[in-house]
Amino acid sequence: MKLKQLLLSLTWLFLLPTILVAEDARLMRFPGISNDQIVFTYAGDLYTVPIDGGTARKITSHDGMEMFARFSPDGSQIAFTGQYDGNTEVFVVPAEGGEPKRLTYTATLGRDDVADRMGPNNIVMTWTPDGENIVFRSRKQTFNSFKGQLFQVPVDGGLPELLPFPEGGFSSFNSSGDKLAFNRVFREFRTWKYYRGGMADEVWVHDFNTHETKAITDHEAQDVFPMWIDDEIFFLSDRDRTMNLFVYDTNSGETEKITTFDDYDIKFPSHYGHTIVFEKGGYLYTFDAKTRETSQVQVSISNDMIYSREEFKDASDNIKSASLSPAGERILFGARGELFSVASDEGITYNHTQSPGVHERDAEYSPDGKWMAWLSDQSGEYEIWMKAANGEEEARQVTTGADTYKFNMAWSPDSRYIVWNDQHYRLMLTAIESGDTRQLAESDYSQLGDFAWSPDSRWVTFTDGMANQMQVIKVVDAENGNIHQITEKWYNSGNPSFSADGKYLLFSSQRDFNPIYSRTEWNHAYINTDRVYMAM
Repeated sequence: MKLKQLLLSLTWLFLLPTILVAEDARLMRFPGISNDQIVFTYAGDLYTVPIDGGTARKITSHDGMEMFARFSPDGSQIAFTGQYDGNTEVFVVPAEGGEPKRLTYTATLGRDDVADRMGPNNIVMTWTPDGENIVFRSRKQTFNSFKGQLFQVPVDGGLPELLPFPEGGFSSFNSSGDKLAFNRVFREFRTWKYYRGGMADEVWVHDFNTHETKAITDHEAQDVFPMWIDDEIFFLSDRDRTMNLFVYDTNSGETEKITTFDDYDIKFPSHYGHTIVFEKGGYLYTFDAKTRETSQVQVSISNDMIYSREEFKDASDNIKSASLSPAGERILFGARGELFSVASDEGITYNHTQSPGVHERDAEYSPDGKWMAWLSDQSGEYEIWMKAANGEEEARQVTTGADTYKFNMAWSPDSRYIVWNDQHYRLMLTAIESGDTRQLAESDYSQLGDFAWSPDSRWVTFTDGMANQMQVIKVVDAENGNIHQITEKWYNSGNPSFSADGKYLLFSSQRDFNPIYSRTEWNHAYINTDRVYMAM
Protein backbone atom coordinates (compact mmCIF):
# COMPACT_ATOMS: atom_id res chain seq x y z
CA MET A 1 0.00 0.00 0.00
CA LYS A 2 1.32 3.40 -0.93
CA LEU A 3 2.09 5.87 1.88
CA LYS A 4 -0.56 8.35 0.69
CA GLN A 5 -3.25 5.63 0.67
CA LEU A 6 -2.16 4.43 4.12
CA LEU A 7 -2.38 7.92 5.63
CA LEU A 8 -5.82 8.41 4.06
CA SER A 9 -7.05 5.10 5.49
CA LEU A 10 -5.74 5.97 8.95
CA THR A 11 -7.46 9.34 8.74
CA TRP A 12 -10.80 7.66 8.04
CA LEU A 13 -10.25 5.26 10.96
CA PHE A 14 -9.74 8.18 13.33
CA LEU A 15 -12.81 10.00 11.97
CA LEU A 16 -15.09 6.94 12.01
CA PRO A 17 -16.11 7.11 15.71
CA THR A 18 -17.02 10.78 15.31
CA ILE A 19 -19.10 10.05 12.22
CA LEU A 20 -20.97 7.15 13.80
CA VAL A 21 -21.88 8.90 17.04
CA ALA A 22 -25.01 11.02 16.58
CA GLU A 23 -25.21 14.38 18.27
CA ASP A 24 -27.49 14.82 21.27
CA ALA A 25 -30.84 16.19 20.20
CA ARG A 26 -31.85 19.62 21.44
CA LEU A 27 -34.98 21.77 21.45
CA MET A 28 -37.02 18.93 22.95
CA ARG A 29 -40.15 20.28 24.60
CA PHE A 30 -43.14 19.49 26.84
CA PRO A 31 -41.96 16.07 28.14
CA GLY A 32 -44.17 13.43 29.76
CA ILE A 33 -43.04 10.25 31.49
CA SER A 34 -44.12 6.68 32.31
CA ASN A 35 -42.30 4.01 34.32
CA ASP A 36 -39.80 3.38 31.52
CA GLN A 37 -40.44 5.87 28.67
CA ILE A 38 -40.32 9.62 28.06
CA VAL A 39 -42.49 11.27 25.44
CA PHE A 40 -41.66 14.74 24.14
CA THR A 41 -42.30 17.17 21.30
CA TYR A 42 -39.60 17.73 18.70
CA ALA A 43 -40.17 19.83 15.57
CA GLY A 44 -43.92 19.63 16.20
CA ASP A 45 -44.11 15.81 16.41
CA LEU A 46 -44.17 13.38 19.33
CA TYR A 47 -41.25 11.06 20.06
CA THR A 48 -40.63 8.47 22.75
CA VAL A 49 -37.29 7.43 24.22
CA PRO A 50 -36.29 5.06 27.04
CA ILE A 51 -36.05 6.81 30.39
CA ASP A 52 -32.29 6.17 30.40
CA GLY A 53 -31.88 7.74 26.97
CA GLY A 54 -31.11 6.39 23.52
CA THR A 55 -32.50 6.79 20.03
CA ALA A 56 -35.96 8.35 20.00
CA ARG A 57 -38.88 6.78 18.15
CA LYS A 58 -41.32 8.98 16.22
CA ILE A 59 -44.97 8.56 17.22
CA THR A 60 -46.74 11.24 15.15
CA SER A 61 -46.01 12.80 11.75
CA HIS A 62 -48.76 15.35 11.13
CA ASP A 63 -47.95 18.82 9.76
CA GLY A 64 -49.64 20.48 12.74
CA MET A 65 -48.32 20.60 16.29
CA GLU A 66 -48.56 17.65 18.67
CA MET A 67 -47.63 18.64 22.21
CA PHE A 68 -48.18 18.24 25.97
CA ALA A 69 -48.21 14.46 25.79
CA ARG A 70 -49.01 12.53 28.99
CA PHE A 71 -48.85 8.76 29.52
CA SER A 72 -51.84 7.02 31.04
CA PRO A 73 -51.24 5.65 34.58
CA ASP A 74 -50.63 2.14 33.16
CA GLY A 75 -48.36 3.51 30.40
CA SER A 76 -50.42 2.00 27.57
CA GLN A 77 -51.77 5.23 26.06
CA ILE A 78 -50.61 8.77 25.42
CA ALA A 79 -52.99 11.73 25.65
CA PHE A 80 -51.83 14.86 23.86
CA THR A 81 -52.91 18.17 22.39
CA GLY A 82 -52.94 18.07 18.58
CA GLN A 83 -54.03 19.95 15.50
CA TYR A 84 -55.05 17.14 13.16
CA ASP A 85 -58.36 18.65 12.12
CA GLY A 86 -57.53 22.36 12.20
CA ASN A 87 -58.58 23.14 15.76
CA THR A 88 -56.31 22.41 18.70
CA GLU A 89 -57.95 19.46 20.44
CA VAL A 90 -57.33 16.58 22.86
CA PHE A 91 -56.32 13.24 21.31
CA VAL A 92 -55.25 9.84 22.61
CA VAL A 93 -52.98 7.33 20.86
CA PRO A 94 -51.51 3.93 21.83
CA ALA A 95 -48.12 4.37 23.48
CA GLU A 96 -46.42 2.27 20.81
CA GLY A 97 -48.02 4.40 18.07
CA GLY A 98 -51.15 4.11 15.99
CA GLU A 99 -54.15 6.11 14.86
CA PRO A 100 -54.93 9.09 17.13
CA LYS A 101 -58.47 9.29 18.50
CA ARG A 102 -60.04 12.74 18.89
CA LEU A 103 -61.79 13.37 22.21
CA THR A 104 -62.81 17.05 22.19
CA TYR A 105 -64.67 19.31 19.76
CA THR A 106 -64.49 23.02 20.49
CA ALA A 107 -64.95 26.29 18.64
CA THR A 108 -61.97 27.86 16.89
CA LEU A 109 -60.15 30.57 18.84
CA GLY A 110 -58.61 33.61 17.18
CA ARG A 111 -55.46 33.17 19.26
CA ASP A 112 -54.61 29.49 19.42
CA ASP A 113 -50.92 28.91 18.88
CA VAL A 114 -48.01 27.64 20.93
CA ALA A 115 -46.13 30.87 20.20
CA ASP A 116 -48.92 33.15 21.39
CA ARG A 117 -48.78 34.64 24.87
CA MET A 118 -52.15 33.02 25.60
CA GLY A 119 -50.76 29.60 24.73
CA PRO A 120 -52.64 26.99 22.70
CA ASN A 121 -56.13 25.83 23.58
CA ASN A 122 -57.11 22.49 25.15
CA ILE A 123 -53.76 21.69 26.75
CA VAL A 124 -53.57 18.22 28.28
CA MET A 125 -52.71 18.54 31.98
CA THR A 126 -52.84 15.03 33.42
CA TRP A 127 -54.87 11.81 33.75
CA THR A 128 -57.15 10.97 36.63
CA PRO A 129 -55.44 8.31 38.81
CA ASP A 130 -57.93 5.64 37.71
CA GLY A 131 -56.94 6.19 34.06
CA GLU A 132 -60.53 6.76 32.96
CA ASN A 133 -60.40 10.50 32.26
CA ILE A 134 -58.01 13.05 30.80
CA VAL A 135 -57.84 16.49 32.41
CA PHE A 136 -57.23 19.41 30.08
CA ARG A 137 -57.15 23.18 30.38
CA SER A 138 -59.42 24.96 27.90
CA ARG A 139 -60.32 28.54 26.97
CA LYS A 140 -63.48 27.45 25.18
CA GLN A 141 -65.62 29.40 27.65
CA THR A 142 -63.25 32.34 28.18
CA PHE A 143 -61.82 32.53 24.64
CA ASN A 144 -58.73 34.82 24.54
CA SER A 145 -58.23 35.08 28.29
CA PHE A 146 -55.21 34.34 30.46
CA LYS A 147 -57.60 32.29 32.55
CA GLY A 148 -59.17 29.05 31.46
CA GLN A 149 -61.01 26.20 33.12
CA LEU A 150 -60.09 22.61 33.85
CA PHE A 151 -62.23 19.93 32.24
CA GLN A 152 -62.06 16.16 32.21
CA VAL A 153 -63.08 14.02 29.26
CA PRO A 154 -63.54 10.21 29.30
CA VAL A 155 -60.77 8.39 27.45
CA ASP A 156 -63.41 6.30 25.70
CA GLY A 157 -65.18 9.44 24.45
CA GLY A 158 -68.00 11.60 25.74
CA LEU A 159 -68.81 15.13 26.83
CA PRO A 160 -66.18 17.02 28.83
CA GLU A 161 -67.05 17.83 32.44
CA LEU A 162 -66.02 21.09 34.12
CA LEU A 163 -64.07 20.57 37.33
CA PRO A 164 -65.63 22.37 40.32
CA PHE A 165 -63.65 25.62 40.40
CA PRO A 166 -63.84 28.73 38.23
CA GLU A 167 -60.35 28.69 36.72
CA GLY A 168 -57.36 26.40 36.47
CA GLY A 169 -54.11 25.55 34.77
CA PHE A 170 -51.35 23.00 35.29
CA SER A 171 -52.43 20.47 37.87
CA SER A 172 -51.71 17.16 39.59
CA PHE A 173 -53.83 14.71 41.62
CA ASN A 174 -52.76 13.03 44.82
CA SER A 175 -52.56 9.22 44.66
CA SER A 176 -56.18 8.67 45.77
CA GLY A 177 -57.57 11.30 43.40
CA ASP A 178 -59.60 13.13 46.07
CA LYS A 179 -57.35 16.20 46.01
CA LEU A 180 -55.87 18.28 43.22
CA ALA A 181 -52.94 20.71 43.30
CA PHE A 182 -53.34 23.31 40.57
CA ASN A 183 -52.55 26.79 39.28
CA ARG A 184 -55.30 29.29 38.57
CA VAL A 185 -53.67 31.78 36.22
CA PHE A 186 -51.94 30.82 32.98
CA ARG A 187 -48.73 32.77 32.36
CA GLU A 188 -46.33 30.10 31.11
CA PHE A 189 -46.37 31.46 27.56
CA ARG A 190 -45.80 35.13 28.39
CA THR A 191 -42.63 36.60 26.87
CA TRP A 192 -41.27 38.44 29.89
CA LYS A 193 -39.65 36.89 32.95
CA TYR A 194 -39.52 37.74 36.66
CA TYR A 195 -43.15 38.87 36.78
CA ARG A 196 -44.16 40.08 40.23
CA GLY A 197 -47.61 41.52 39.56
CA GLY A 198 -51.07 40.63 40.72
CA MET A 199 -51.44 37.78 38.21
CA ALA A 200 -48.43 35.84 39.50
CA ASP A 201 -49.47 32.25 40.09
CA GLU A 202 -49.74 30.40 43.37
CA VAL A 203 -50.22 26.67 43.97
CA TRP A 204 -53.68 25.79 45.26
CA VAL A 205 -55.07 22.53 46.63
CA HIS A 206 -58.72 21.54 46.16
CA ASP A 207 -60.37 18.84 48.28
CA PHE A 208 -63.14 17.14 46.26
CA ASN A 209 -64.74 15.76 49.46
CA THR A 210 -64.95 18.97 51.50
CA HIS A 211 -64.90 21.33 48.46
CA GLU A 212 -62.28 23.43 50.25
CA THR A 213 -59.64 25.22 48.19
CA LYS A 214 -56.57 26.77 49.79
CA ALA A 215 -53.23 28.15 48.65
CA ILE A 216 -50.07 26.37 49.77
CA THR A 217 -47.74 29.09 48.44
CA ASP A 218 -47.78 32.80 49.16
CA HIS A 219 -44.98 34.50 47.24
CA GLU A 220 -44.81 37.43 44.84
CA ALA A 221 -42.93 35.25 42.31
CA GLN A 222 -44.33 32.65 39.94
CA ASP A 223 -45.10 29.30 41.63
CA VAL A 224 -46.20 26.93 38.86
CA PHE A 225 -46.46 23.33 37.61
CA PRO A 226 -47.46 21.48 40.81
CA MET A 227 -46.65 17.75 40.91
CA TRP A 228 -48.08 15.69 43.78
CA ILE A 229 -45.76 12.84 44.83
CA ASP A 230 -46.65 10.95 48.04
CA ASP A 231 -46.90 13.59 50.81
CA GLU A 232 -44.99 16.26 48.88
CA ILE A 233 -46.02 18.75 46.21
CA PHE A 234 -43.19 19.73 43.89
CA PHE A 235 -43.43 22.93 41.84
CA LEU A 236 -41.36 25.47 39.93
CA SER A 237 -40.61 28.95 41.23
CA ASP A 238 -38.49 31.87 40.03
CA ARG A 239 -38.35 33.47 43.47
CA ASP A 240 -34.52 33.29 43.15
CA ARG A 241 -34.58 34.57 39.55
CA THR A 242 -33.94 31.22 37.79
CA MET A 243 -36.82 28.72 37.65
CA ASN A 244 -35.92 25.85 39.95
CA LEU A 245 -37.70 22.98 41.68
CA PHE A 246 -39.19 23.57 45.12
CA VAL A 247 -41.10 21.15 47.31
CA TYR A 248 -43.93 21.65 49.80
CA ASP A 249 -44.37 19.09 52.59
CA THR A 250 -48.12 18.56 53.11
CA ASN A 251 -47.50 17.31 56.66
CA SER A 252 -45.21 20.04 58.01
CA GLY A 253 -46.24 22.87 55.69
CA GLU A 254 -42.58 23.64 55.00
CA THR A 255 -41.25 24.66 51.58
CA GLU A 256 -37.72 23.84 50.40
CA LYS A 257 -35.68 24.65 47.30
CA ILE A 258 -34.22 21.44 45.89
CA THR A 259 -32.42 22.38 42.64
CA THR A 260 -29.97 25.25 42.17
CA PHE A 261 -29.65 25.82 38.41
CA ASP A 262 -28.44 29.30 37.51
CA ASP A 263 -28.02 29.01 33.72
CA TYR A 264 -31.41 28.12 32.22
CA ASP A 265 -34.91 27.87 33.66
CA ILE A 266 -36.52 24.51 34.25
CA LYS A 267 -39.49 24.37 31.88
CA PHE A 268 -42.69 22.28 31.62
CA PRO A 269 -42.04 19.48 34.12
CA SER A 270 -44.28 16.47 34.65
CA HIS A 271 -43.96 13.29 36.71
CA TYR A 272 -44.71 9.59 37.02
CA GLY A 273 -44.20 7.77 40.29
CA HIS A 274 -41.15 9.33 41.97
CA THR A 275 -39.54 10.60 38.77
CA ILE A 276 -39.91 14.12 37.41
CA VAL A 277 -38.94 14.94 33.83
CA PHE A 278 -38.34 18.48 32.59
CA GLU A 279 -36.70 20.48 29.85
CA LYS A 280 -33.82 22.88 30.46
CA GLY A 281 -31.80 24.63 27.80
CA GLY A 282 -33.45 22.42 25.17
CA TYR A 283 -32.29 19.18 26.80
CA LEU A 284 -34.28 16.67 28.88
CA TYR A 285 -33.54 15.87 32.52
CA THR A 286 -34.97 13.53 35.14
CA PHE A 287 -35.17 14.19 38.86
CA ASP A 288 -35.58 11.49 41.49
CA ALA A 289 -37.97 12.74 44.19
CA LYS A 290 -36.52 10.28 46.73
CA THR A 291 -32.77 10.71 46.21
CA ARG A 292 -33.02 14.34 44.97
CA GLU A 293 -30.64 13.47 42.13
CA THR A 294 -30.80 15.03 38.65
CA SER A 295 -29.67 13.30 35.44
CA GLN A 296 -29.56 14.48 31.85
CA VAL A 297 -31.25 12.17 29.36
CA GLN A 298 -29.08 11.61 26.30
CA VAL A 299 -31.35 11.55 23.26
CA SER A 300 -30.47 11.08 19.61
CA ILE A 301 -32.97 11.50 16.79
CA SER A 302 -32.45 9.73 13.48
CA ASN A 303 -34.75 11.10 10.82
CA ASP A 304 -34.48 13.14 7.64
CA MET A 305 -34.22 16.44 9.60
CA ILE A 306 -36.27 18.29 7.01
CA TYR A 307 -36.22 21.51 9.04
CA SER A 308 -32.42 21.66 9.27
CA ARG A 309 -31.36 20.62 5.78
CA GLU A 310 -30.36 23.19 3.18
CA GLU A 311 -33.04 24.10 0.67
CA PHE A 312 -33.76 26.68 -1.99
CA LYS A 313 -36.08 29.54 -1.05
CA ASP A 314 -37.58 32.37 -3.04
CA ALA A 315 -36.20 35.39 -1.19
CA SER A 316 -38.53 37.76 -3.04
CA ASP A 317 -41.39 36.54 -0.86
CA ASN A 318 -39.61 37.71 2.29
CA ILE A 319 -38.24 41.18 1.52
CA LYS A 320 -38.01 43.26 4.71
CA SER A 321 -36.08 46.35 3.54
CA ALA A 322 -34.97 48.10 0.34
CA SER A 323 -32.47 50.88 -0.47
CA LEU A 324 -32.05 52.49 -3.87
CA SER A 325 -28.48 53.40 -4.85
CA PRO A 326 -27.88 57.16 -5.41
CA ALA A 327 -27.51 56.65 -9.15
CA GLY A 328 -30.61 54.46 -9.25
CA GLU A 329 -28.91 51.54 -10.99
CA ARG A 330 -29.22 49.01 -8.14
CA ILE A 331 -31.51 48.21 -5.20
CA LEU A 332 -30.21 46.70 -1.97
CA PHE A 333 -32.78 44.29 -0.50
CA GLY A 334 -32.82 42.62 2.89
CA ALA A 335 -34.52 39.21 2.81
CA ARG A 336 -34.28 36.08 4.96
CA GLY A 337 -31.36 37.55 6.90
CA GLU A 338 -29.23 38.17 3.80
CA LEU A 339 -28.47 41.24 1.68
CA PHE A 340 -29.08 41.14 -2.07
CA SER A 341 -28.05 43.73 -4.63
CA VAL A 342 -30.43 43.67 -7.60
CA ALA A 343 -30.10 45.62 -10.85
CA SER A 344 -32.98 48.05 -11.27
CA ASP A 345 -33.18 47.24 -14.99
CA GLU A 346 -31.03 44.32 -16.15
CA GLY A 347 -28.00 42.72 -14.56
CA ILE A 348 -26.70 40.19 -12.06
CA THR A 349 -28.13 39.74 -8.56
CA TYR A 350 -25.50 39.46 -5.82
CA ASN A 351 -25.78 38.05 -2.31
CA HIS A 352 -23.34 40.30 -0.45
CA THR A 353 -23.39 38.48 2.90
CA GLN A 354 -23.90 34.71 2.42
CA SER A 355 -23.84 34.15 6.18
CA PRO A 356 -25.92 31.20 7.41
CA GLY A 357 -26.66 31.55 11.11
CA VAL A 358 -26.29 35.34 11.02
CA HIS A 359 -29.10 37.82 10.53
CA GLU A 360 -28.42 40.93 8.45
CA ARG A 361 -31.12 43.57 8.09
CA ASP A 362 -31.98 47.19 7.24
CA ALA A 363 -29.16 47.79 4.74
CA GLU A 364 -28.68 51.30 3.33
CA TYR A 365 -26.49 52.67 0.53
CA SER A 366 -24.42 55.69 1.52
CA PRO A 367 -25.47 58.97 -0.19
CA ASP A 368 -22.14 59.12 -2.07
CA GLY A 369 -22.74 55.60 -3.43
CA LYS A 370 -19.44 54.21 -2.13
CA TRP A 371 -20.66 52.12 0.78
CA MET A 372 -23.47 50.04 2.11
CA ALA A 373 -24.16 49.63 5.84
CA TRP A 374 -26.46 47.29 7.70
CA LEU A 375 -27.28 45.81 11.09
CA SER A 376 -25.95 42.32 11.84
CA ASP A 377 -25.95 40.05 14.89
CA GLN A 378 -22.75 38.31 13.80
CA SER A 379 -20.99 39.34 17.00
CA GLY A 380 -23.87 38.13 19.19
CA GLU A 381 -25.68 41.48 19.39
CA TYR A 382 -26.80 43.78 16.61
CA GLU A 383 -23.99 46.06 15.44
CA ILE A 384 -23.45 48.24 12.39
CA TRP A 385 -21.37 46.67 9.62
CA MET A 386 -20.34 48.10 6.25
CA LYS A 387 -18.49 47.26 3.06
CA ALA A 388 -17.87 48.75 -0.38
CA ALA A 389 -21.05 49.17 -2.40
CA ASN A 390 -19.67 46.98 -5.19
CA GLY A 391 -19.19 44.16 -2.67
CA GLU A 392 -15.52 43.64 -3.50
CA GLU A 393 -14.10 44.25 -0.02
CA GLU A 394 -14.50 42.35 3.22
CA ALA A 395 -17.22 43.60 5.55
CA ARG A 396 -16.06 45.71 8.50
CA GLN A 397 -17.71 45.98 11.90
CA VAL A 398 -18.23 49.65 12.72
CA THR A 399 -19.81 49.63 16.21
CA THR A 400 -18.95 47.45 19.22
CA GLY A 401 -20.15 46.83 22.76
CA ALA A 402 -23.88 46.66 22.06
CA ASP A 403 -25.87 46.57 25.30
CA THR A 404 -29.37 46.46 23.81
CA TYR A 405 -31.32 46.13 20.56
CA LYS A 406 -30.67 48.57 17.71
CA PHE A 407 -33.69 49.60 15.64
CA ASN A 408 -33.15 52.03 12.75
CA MET A 409 -30.24 53.90 11.20
CA ALA A 410 -29.66 56.64 8.61
CA TRP A 411 -26.57 57.93 6.79
CA SER A 412 -25.66 61.59 7.01
CA PRO A 413 -25.85 63.31 3.59
CA ASP A 414 -22.05 63.68 3.54
CA SER A 415 -21.67 59.92 4.15
CA ARG A 416 -19.43 60.48 7.18
CA TYR A 417 -21.83 59.49 9.96
CA ILE A 418 -24.67 57.13 10.78
CA VAL A 419 -27.33 57.99 13.32
CA TRP A 420 -29.28 55.18 14.98
CA ASN A 421 -31.65 54.50 17.89
CA ASP A 422 -31.97 51.65 20.38
CA GLN A 423 -34.14 50.06 23.06
CA HIS A 424 -32.56 52.25 25.77
CA TYR A 425 -34.46 55.17 24.19
CA ARG A 426 -31.23 56.69 22.92
CA LEU A 427 -30.33 58.46 19.69
CA MET A 428 -26.70 57.69 18.84
CA LEU A 429 -24.15 58.99 16.33
CA THR A 430 -21.32 56.87 14.88
CA ALA A 431 -18.39 58.15 12.80
CA ILE A 432 -17.86 55.75 9.89
CA GLU A 433 -14.06 56.01 9.63
CA SER A 434 -13.19 55.67 13.31
CA GLY A 435 -16.25 53.91 14.70
CA ASP A 436 -16.42 56.50 17.49
CA THR A 437 -19.94 56.59 18.90
CA ARG A 438 -21.61 59.15 21.12
CA GLN A 439 -25.09 59.89 22.39
CA LEU A 440 -27.09 62.68 20.78
CA ALA A 441 -30.28 62.40 22.85
CA GLU A 442 -32.08 60.19 25.33
CA SER A 443 -35.77 59.97 26.14
CA ASP A 444 -37.59 59.09 29.32
CA TYR A 445 -40.77 58.03 27.54
CA SER A 446 -40.29 56.71 24.01
CA GLN A 447 -37.98 55.21 21.42
CA LEU A 448 -36.35 57.89 19.31
CA GLY A 449 -36.92 56.11 16.01
CA ASP A 450 -38.50 58.93 14.04
CA PHE A 451 -35.50 61.00 12.87
CA ALA A 452 -33.99 62.71 9.78
CA TRP A 453 -30.81 64.56 8.80
CA SER A 454 -30.51 68.14 7.57
CA PRO A 455 -28.98 68.50 4.07
CA ASP A 456 -25.72 69.96 5.48
CA SER A 457 -25.23 66.98 7.88
CA ARG A 458 -25.21 69.40 10.82
CA TRP A 459 -28.60 68.78 12.41
CA VAL A 460 -30.74 65.76 13.24
CA THR A 461 -34.46 66.22 13.85
CA PHE A 462 -36.39 63.64 15.83
CA THR A 463 -39.66 62.96 17.63
CA ASP A 464 -39.59 62.66 21.43
CA GLY A 465 -42.37 61.49 23.75
CA MET A 466 -43.51 63.61 26.68
CA ALA A 467 -44.94 62.73 30.09
CA ASN A 468 -48.43 63.69 28.88
CA GLN A 469 -48.19 61.02 26.12
CA MET A 470 -47.83 63.66 23.43
CA GLN A 471 -44.89 63.73 21.01
CA VAL A 472 -42.86 66.84 20.16
CA ILE A 473 -40.37 67.66 17.42
CA LYS A 474 -36.80 68.38 18.46
CA VAL A 475 -33.53 69.09 16.65
CA VAL A 476 -30.03 68.29 17.90
CA ASP A 477 -26.77 69.82 16.73
CA ALA A 478 -24.59 66.88 15.68
CA GLU A 479 -21.44 68.91 16.39
CA ASN A 480 -22.03 70.13 19.93
CA GLY A 481 -25.05 68.11 21.05
CA ASN A 482 -27.31 71.07 21.81
CA ILE A 483 -31.00 70.15 21.65
CA HIS A 484 -33.86 72.51 20.77
CA GLN A 485 -37.56 71.74 21.11
CA ILE A 486 -39.51 72.97 18.08
CA THR A 487 -43.15 72.15 18.84
CA GLU A 488 -45.34 72.53 21.91
CA LYS A 489 -46.11 69.60 24.18
CA TRP A 490 -49.88 70.24 23.95
CA TYR A 491 -50.14 68.95 20.37
CA ASN A 492 -49.04 65.56 19.12
CA SER A 493 -46.42 65.94 16.35
CA GLY A 494 -44.28 63.58 14.28
CA ASN A 495 -42.70 62.66 10.94
CA PRO A 496 -40.16 65.51 10.87
CA SER A 497 -38.14 66.20 7.71
CA PHE A 498 -35.93 69.03 6.45
CA SER A 499 -36.63 70.76 3.17
CA ALA A 500 -34.12 70.19 0.36
CA ASP A 501 -32.41 73.55 1.03
CA GLY A 502 -32.38 73.01 4.78
CA LYS A 503 -34.25 76.24 5.56
CA TYR A 504 -37.51 74.66 6.70
CA LEU A 505 -38.58 71.84 8.94
CA LEU A 506 -41.74 70.02 7.89
CA PHE A 507 -43.77 67.76 10.15
CA SER A 508 -47.27 66.48 10.80
CA SER A 509 -49.26 67.55 13.84
CA GLN A 510 -52.69 66.97 15.36
CA ARG A 511 -54.01 70.49 15.88
CA ASP A 512 -57.51 70.42 14.38
CA PHE A 513 -60.18 69.47 16.92
CA ASN A 514 -63.56 69.78 15.27
CA PRO A 515 -65.65 67.01 16.82
CA ILE A 516 -68.61 65.39 15.14
CA TYR A 517 -71.28 63.35 16.85
CA SER A 518 -71.01 59.65 16.05
CA ARG A 519 -74.32 57.90 15.48
CA THR A 520 -72.52 54.56 15.78
CA GLU A 521 -70.62 55.06 19.04
CA TRP A 522 -73.04 57.67 20.47
CA ASN A 523 -70.22 59.97 21.49
CA HIS A 524 -67.92 62.59 20.02
CA ALA A 525 -65.46 61.58 17.30
CA TYR A 526 -62.44 63.54 16.10
CA ILE A 527 -61.49 63.04 12.45
CA ASN A 528 -58.91 64.60 10.14
CA THR A 529 -56.94 66.03 13.06
CA ASP A 530 -53.56 65.82 11.25
CA ARG A 531 -52.12 68.44 8.91
CA VAL A 532 -48.66 69.16 7.54
CA TYR A 533 -46.89 72.11 9.15
CA MET A 534 -43.67 73.96 8.49
CA ALA A 535 -41.22 75.75 10.78
CA MET A 536 -38.25 77.95 9.86
